[in-house]
Amino acid sequence: MTDLSQDNDATSLIPPHIIIVDDDEAMRISLAQWLELSDFTVTVYEDAREALRDITPDFAGVILTDVKMPKLDGITFTRSVLSADPDIPIILMTGHGDVPMAVDAMKSGAYDFVEKPFEPKDIVESLERAIEKRRLVLENRDLRRLIASRGSLDSRLIGNSAPIRTLKDEIANIAPTEVPVLISGETGTGKELVARAIHDLSDRRDEKFVAVNCAAIPESTAESELFGHEKGAFTGAASQRTGWIEHAIGGTLFLDEISSMPLALQAKLLRVIEQREVVRLGSNAPIKVDFRLICATNEDLVAAVAERRFREDLLFRINTFELSIAPLRERKDDVALLFDIFAERAAENFNRPYERITPVLIGQLKAHDWPGNVRELKNMAERYVLLVGSPEERFKRLFKAGFETPMADTANPALADQVREFEERIIRDALDRNDGNIKAVMEELDIPRRTLNEKMKKLNIRRDKPL
Repeated sequence: MTDLSQDNDATSLIPPHIIIVDDDEAMRISLAQWLELSDFTVTVYEDAREALRDITPDFAGVILTDVKMPKLDGITFTRSVLSADPDIPIILMTGHGDVPMAVDAMKSGAYDFVEKPFEPKDIVESLERAIEKRRLVLENRDLRRLIASRGSLDSRLIGNSAPIRTLKDEIANIAPTEVPVLISGETGTGKELVARAIHDLSDRRDEKFVAVNCAAIPESTAESELFGHEKGAFTGAASQRTGWIEHAIGGTLFLDEISSMPLALQAKLLRVIEQREVVRLGSNAPIKVDFRLICATNEDLVAAVAERRFREDLLFRINTFELSIAPLRERKDDVALLFDIFAERAAENFNRPYERITPVLIGQLKAHDWPGNVRELKNMAERYVLLVGSPEERFKRLFKAGFETPMADTANPALADQVREFEERIIRDALDRNDGNIKAVMEELDIPRRTLNEKMKKLNIRRDKPL
């Protein structure tokens, strides 16, 4: 018998695994043969009780089970599997009279059902979708285990998409050096988090990390804030003050939103970087300073130089190595994991229960553009935990417009296709559940008839077409 607890790291190198549970020998043999020809690894069981004993939470595949079986029926079997792992995809094979029972099972967590008689090729597409879902679940679990077991970069920068993996590699590469780093990225992408990760992986990890938001310092006090001042240096200087640069000696100085720094101050900062010394206001005595410089910006500094808002010589000094953080809309594969972790943390902090969201709601998260990036996602996850009602009801309130989530920018065809596929799946599933009853679909999706009609026309969905 095939080993059901396969190494998840190798799942991309082995054929997808399907378990078939059916007391009909002819069905088991024909279905297994067809799926093996379709490059699946297949394990068959006549008795659901035997299958139940062999299925573990690490099972990297999909289960196909008949509903009507002696000894242990498919519905009870499904409930038992899902109680052990609610994320294992189970597809029910039903007779016509068992459809209502299968629909109820789907509401309880079953992935899909097919009605007999059917052609084996007709369920391959559903199996492939279910395999992909299972793969993502197991990848996320592996990553969560890694995060829990390591106090390293993986625990700070959560995600497994290509952009975030590249970013982690670059941070690990540059952190042990002393070169100045410029971090660029949109608001909310986590620039300070990256700066702290660089500091904590450097030889200065035991010294101070001094973060200064240049945009938050009034221009009138900016020089004193950065360089410090002596007592009596100006009106109101009642005592000596150590500036942020001096305070960072031995550690890391992080200048966030550096493009907001006035030009006059940029010139003085350049001198500090070049001379490695600072002079307090009201003093002539230079103070030697040793610090690692990390800067961050949410705008194009080359353009700022062209517009004479930023010094070109300072730009050369601060961007010896540049790190670019991709916006969340360019790493949608991380959205579900981030939401899950933020929501779990919020549930623990607020002492609230956390009900995980369904694949349909995950699709809605991925369809969103996230202009506020990770910060916006974190805020939404926290609000989700604090709201009451079903996950679907909470999402309607979170997005405020319910099903009317803004369509993707047509300039981004991949995202537009993703949203179109998401909407089509929701409508077709709702029509299927409600036997084509438009009024019932309107009520379930909470959208007006005109909107539903327009979307069905746009997506070429007709009630008389097979769903």
